[in-house]
Formats: sequence, structure tokens, C-alpha cells
Amino acid sequence: MDSSAMSTLTMLIPLLGVFVIMYFLIIRPQNKKEKQAAAMRNSIEVGDGVTTIGGIVGRVASIKEDTFVLETGSDRVKMRFKRWAIQEVEKLQLDNAGEKEA
Repeated sequence: MDSSAMSTLTMLIPLLGVFVIMYFLIIRPQNKKEKQAAAMRNSIEVGDGVTTIGGIVGRVASIKEDTFVLETGSDRVKMRFKRWAIQEVEKLQLDNAGEKEA
């Protein structure tokens, strides 16, 4: 190898190292987080408590393909939200007698 090829190679090795580090520190964790969020949104059932990205808290009244209808407040106002707008899910739990608990 001549000196110009060696100098090019020595410049590329640190650059490739930076890309590998960025992949493991930024891209891979982001993909993992997106998969977890998608799994959480796909596991929502009627009756689960949810919080939207806008901060609205309610219970899932019905589920369609890509939308949820939430009941919120004491007067049970129903609002429709897209699946991607759900930020948190509080799963509905059953006690020993089979009664619903929040």
C-alpha cells in the first residue's frame, strides 16, 4: 500500500468507530423504545385506563382498527383518539372474586 491509501484508511477507521458508537447509543435504544410502545398500544383492552399524549385520562370504551373511544370525567364524555396518541396504559385488574378493580 502506498502512503495515500494508508492515510485514507487511518481517517476512515475513527469515522466508522463513531458510527458504530452512535448506533449502539442512539439508534438501537430508540428502535427498542418504539417496539415497546407499539406492543403497549396493541395490548390495550376495553376497560383499561389510559393517558393520552395531551394529558387526557380516561377508560377505553371501545376499540376500532386505529382508534379508541375514551370515556372521561364523571359525566362519561366520550372522545375518539388515534392509537398513536396513547402514552400510558393502566391495565384493568380483577380481584379474587372476579370483580373489576382500577
